[in-house]
Amino acid sequence: MEFLATLFMGTPVWMWLVFIGIVLTLLVLDLGVFNKGDHEIEIGASLKMSAFYISLGLAFAGFVWWQKTPEDTANYVTAFVIEKTLALDNIFVIALIFSFFAIPRKYQHRVLFWGILGVIVLRGIMIGLGATIVANYAWVLYIFAVFLIFTGIKMFFSGDDHAPDMSKNPILRISRKFLRVTDTLHGNAFFVKQPDAKGKMVRYATPLFLALVMIEFADLIFAVDSVPAVFTITTDPFIVYTSNIFATLGLRALFFALSAILHRFAYLKYALSILLVFIGSKIFIADLMGWEKFPPAWSLGITFAILAAGVIVSLVKTKSDDSKAQQP
Repeated sequence: MEFLATLFMGTPVWMWLVFIGIVLTLLVLDLGVFNKGDHEIEIGASLKMSAFYISLGLAFAGFVWWQKTPEDTANYVTAFVIEKTLALDNIFVIALIFSFFAIPRKYQHRVLFWGILGVIVLRGIMIGLGATIVANYAWVLYIFAVFLIFTGIKMFFSGDDHAPDMSKNPILRISRKFLRVTDTLHGNAFFVKQPDAKGKMVRYATPLFLALVMIEFADLIFAVDSVPAVFTITTDPFIVYTSNIFATLGLRALFFALSAILHRFAYLKYALSILLVFIGSKIFIADLMGWEKFPPAWSLGITFAILAAGVIVSLVKTKSDDSKAQQP
């Protein structure tokens, strides 16, 4: 019992175990019950699953409030909302990857499931390292802040970027250089055994595995923005990690729900850029005002206001654009 009360990265071990237990239960249910076998996930089912994961992520805020403080709760909700919104860009890239490798919808869930497992591990490593660095070198937060401001400004003025050419991706080139890869899919298998040029049976990777590698790499790129963003909100590793993972867990369902209507969120990019600038500016505003930190309740309210404005403008503008396109 003493072990359960021991602090690990500032939070009792038992709280970490509760969180891990919830995540493992969700993963087992997802793969072994809700999505057993290969089948296409319908939009209606994915919308329900998305609502479930979002509700669960927000419900966890109640657990944070019960065991921590209202300030921690506000920080958790802010971080969760930001991570969930930033995931929209990730969904766009995932859709490009699946399109490039011509992955059928019935196999996409398998790739995303194992991709999420990789995210859980990789984000844990990144957040653990980040928390250690911040704990010993608090000034690193200012570097994170400047990076976010720069990223937000760059995103705002970048315009409508063309879809990247996946065939020129360095990770794909390296993977093809060091792995034997089949020309076609082999069901839901990541690896298969086939005869090589000499007739010897050897292991080949399939395009499904390359898609998984690309998705993991894409998440690492997005984590470079999202992890510093959360650290500028709070330096509590428990809040940072749980908000990241709960936002990520519903990414599969969100992908199937939104992949066909991503164009309706075309203007959300500008709201995200403004949000990144705001998050990065908070630490400087707090110093200028003589505050110990930017008020979490204000941060949460401003975050919701910026994102709500972005969603509303996107839906109104894209509806108007669609109407004009349909006119003879």
